[in-house]
Amino acid sequence: MKTFPAALLTAILLLAGCDHRPDSGAVVVSAIGGSPHVADPSRGLVDTPSRLLLDSTAQGLVRFDAAGQIEPGLAERWIVTDNGMSYIFRLREGEWGDGTPVTADQVVAILNRQIAPGSHNPLTPFLTAIDEIVVMTPQVIEVRLGRPRPDLLKLFAQPELALLRVKPSGGSGPFRVARRGSTPLLRPAFDPGQADPDDQRQTKPEQDVRLIGERAARAIVRFANGNADLVSGGSFVDWPLLATTDIAPAAIRVDPAAGLFGFAITSRDGFLATPANRAAVAQAIDRTALTAAIAPNWAPADRILPDILDSAALPQVPPWTLLTQAERQAAAARQVAGWTGEPVRLRIALPTGPGATLLYAYVTASLSRIGIAAERVAPDAPADLKLIDAVAPYDSGRWYLATACMLCGDEAQAALDAARQAPTLATRAQRIAEADAAMNADVAFIPLARPLRWSLVATRLRQWQPNLRAWHPLNRLRADTN
Repeated sequence: MKTFPAALLTAILLLAGCDHRPDSGAVVVSAIGGSPHVADPSRGLVDTPSRLLLDSTAQGLVRFDAAGQIEPGLAERWIVTDNGMSYIFRLREGEWGDGTPVTADQVVAILNRQIAPGSHNPLTPFLTAIDEIVVMTPQVIEVRLGRPRPDLLKLFAQPELALLRVKPSGGSGPFRVARRGSTPLLRPAFDPGQADPDDQRQTKPEQDVRLIGERAARAIVRFANGNADLVSGGSFVDWPLLATTDIAPAAIRVDPAAGLFGFAITSRDGFLATPANRAAVAQAIDRTALTAAIAPNWAPADRILPDILDSAALPQVPPWTLLTQAERQAAAARQVAGWTGEPVRLRIALPTGPGATLLYAYVTASLSRIGIAAERVAPDAPADLKLIDAVAPYDSGRWYLATACMLCGDEAQAALDAARQAPTLATRAQRIAEADAAMNADVAFIPLARPLRWSLVATRLRQWQPNLRAWHPLNRLRADTN
């Protein structure tokens, strides 16, 4: 009888534990959030289930692949000319959901709606470098910039820039909604550009995807019971729920997500009126204890920029980072003791969920040690500190700084505006470095960690990969799907 080393046997058992669904039938995806529906991003934010549905049925010019890299969407190829001031896209032959052909005029009209000044699309503030989008030929469009933006393709790959028609509603794939309802069934769309279109008439059940939007607790139970192949959209809020299950560790996958996780200063009244007092709050929080209490190997952060990115200088670091945690708290306590106003009480805006409750408990404990009381309020309530938990859509220091600056001083705001308007990449890099220094001096944001993003993944989803964007397109889950 053949024997196996203990380590190999353990790995086999773990894999067996997460391969609880046969590789047959539709892939069942449970996305954390509300019921999925196709929403026009120009009207505001949508949650994970609706972003996945939008990305699946209304691709943009380009899209993200399983690894978070750029791949063709409705544009089959593109070139960047004029020293980065012009992006020219050649559209492939495509069809809308009703079978009518996609035209360049329609694509330009949709993009202009998404980036219009009155749009509520969350990416609009980062697309102000676009001067105009024009039709060059029936198959070619050009995006003309007033300032170079080397990361423009990463923005165009986001679901918020999906090419979605409003009337009649729909997109060009890569999926069509085969069965509507609260849990839509998605089927690969017919692609007129494929060499042998007859092959598309017969799709396999395994190519279908059923998308479910639900609370994290229900999604986890569904996966644990073998009724889902993927749970997508997990964050720090829901992570503690995993400890209540016996899901195999190999099925729990964490993305190396890049972005912001920390508190924006949203009030500058009273104690928070001065940078020194805001710094006292920032240095008092025990990040190492906080992150370790919520999730293992969750790395704390003490600066806004995670790396140099497109800045001309290394990320700015607060001066208190050279101190031990005990020294930080002692210095912060002295700062609070010198305050002659009313007793300090800070309102902290947080989402609901066990992870947020743990976060609040550890932040409250840190602040109480220096003489500050805390009150938890809802995310949309008036607050002094508001949690920002966001994955970066592209790799620019300006996104980090602008997102962190919910309420920052005049000097920091002016530096951010100068970075946005910089005419060259070299000047932009210098202005971003200056904005980083101004934000650090202003203490307008309190970094805590990197965003925590997790999924539960069955082994039949062989193409699923962790990535910096924490984005997992539904057409890039199984190796034999397009």
